Amino acid sequence: MSKFGAMIMGPAGAGKSTFCAALITHLQLNRRSAFYINLDPAAESFEHQPDLDIKELISLQDAMEELGLGPNGGLIYCFEFLMENLDWLTEALDSLTEEYLIIIDMPGQIELYTHIPILPRLVKFLTQSGALDIRLAAVYLLEATFVVDRAKYFAGTLSAMSAMLMLEIPHINVLSKMDLIKDQVKKKDLKRFITPDVALLDDDPLERSRRITEGPEGEDDESVPPDEKSQVMKGASFRRLNRAVAGLIESFSMVNYLRLDVTNEDSVAGILSHIDDCIQYHEAQDPKEPDDERDYDEEED
Repeated sequence: MSKFGAMIMGPAGAGKSTFCAALITHLQLNRRSAFYINLDPAAESFEHQPDLDIKELISLQDAMEELGLGPNGGLIYCFEFLMENLDWLTEALDSLTEEYLIIIDMPGQIELYTHIPILPRLVKFLTQSGALDIRLAAVYLLEATFVVDRAKYFAGTLSAMSAMLMLEIPHINVLSKMDLIKDQVKKKDLKRFITPDVALLDDDPLERSRRITEGPEGEDDESVPPDEKSQVMKGASFRRLNRAVAGLIESFSMVNYLRLDVTNEDSVAGILSHIDDCIQYHEAQDPKEPDDERDYDEEED
């Protein structure tokens, strides 16, 4: 019997825990069961108390104090410790039925989604372990405010693509906190960010600001005061780097975004429907006999 889950990922501040809370609330309102797992050893406050918390196994603070590690090193150690104690996960998840949606709230350190092989090992265990066999979807959140700075937007998109390549499971990319940019970006312009387009760099307001403070080849414009120059990143090489990164993303054509506003119930429902499609949740549910057919059978008896 398969289980179903969603791994909520993304950089720090993307709204992962907020989305998890909104998703759980939506599931409860629709009489669906959720099992909430927190795998961020530094997280302290939750809107919905986790059903399973990694801090019951190990906390980031303990790892840092006992081993003399920094925050990033401590986080990696916590996940290595988790990988050595996977029975802790198996025991908690083994009894869950297919009616549950397992929601896994991940930490925001970007190293986990780029070059450290811990997450691929964890995903393989969750999806291919005979005891669990979870149909898992990755949901990668990127804060919508990134679209205000095109270079930052493409850097975030590159990290999303890196996670897609590393994890090799059904993947959904989401622009979160859409309510924060309602008055900053026009709807027709926002559509250009749903599928990344290199041409976005050509009309970047910050890019135009950079060009004002630089000469035609990236040389400093002596007419611009030094304090104004320091407010923006300068150099033609920086522009070429942005374009190269954007071109790489466009060439792969892997990343498309859904829009999320957790204050809008329909928006949360829309993301959930995409998750359900990815993990084929509805296909695994037993068909229910319509009430009118049951009533008819009772009358015949």
